Amino acid sequence: MRSFSITDIGMHRKMNQDDCFVSEEPVGNLPNLFIVADGMGGHNAGEYASRHTVETMVESARHAFRMQPQEILKDAIEEANGELLREAIRNASMWGMGTTVVAAVISGNRMHVANVGDSRLYVVNDSMRQVTMDHSYVEELVRRGEIDREAARNHPDKNIITRAVGVTREIEIDFFEEMLNPGDRIILCSDGLTNMIEDEKIHEIMREQQEAAEAAIKLTEAANRNGGKDNITVIVINPFSR
Repeated sequence: MRSFSITDIGMHRKMNQDDCFVSEEPVGNLPNLFIVADGMGGHNAGEYASRHTVETMVESARHAFRMQPQEILKDAIEEANGELLREAIRNASMWGMGTTVVAAVISGNRMHVANVGDSRLYVVNDSMRQVTMDHSYVEELVRRGEIDREAARNHPDKNIITRAVGVTREIEIDFFEEMLNPGDRIILCSDGLTNMIEDEKIHEIMREQQEAAEAAIKLTEAANRNGGKDNITVIVINPFSR
């Protein structure tokens, strides 16, 4: 396995409210762990939300007694959700903060994914497929057939998310299990990438750059060239590389 992560402030933001974690080595009972979080909230609340969520998830996974990846990820996200809510109660300046999170664990040719919000995970090979489903207002409009995918890209409300860690006491998490095939590669990313580059361009860059590090860097550079309106975080995983 080979992986690489990069997080970039972008061209317009004064603070990076994204965070990520990469470990190809075991984290507790997990064989590996990859996380991207995109925080929201005024002042430093968004930065705190994403960073604290990632830190809490990693620590939760390290000390987990459970063995199944989905159960470990579920407990970790729920623990982070509770931590953020408690901090918001203690500290008024943190009220209203939250964060997206997408996490993946790869065991052999099986991948376990957990997702809250609109950060994404893709499987890339000859084609590119989004595994996660965005939890956003605009995505709901698309699913209901009220707007098409093209209109969604430039919709004025596209940044409104409908689920986030740290916002409500009960958190709804999507879980996915994927069987990976030889040649499959994985992208985890915040919307600072996908709002700046269409999927076709992401796929093109992935085909041109076979090394995980080069692919992640080139994707980030392309997002910044297209405007870099938000923080950009990318993890590229080549599960079958040695």
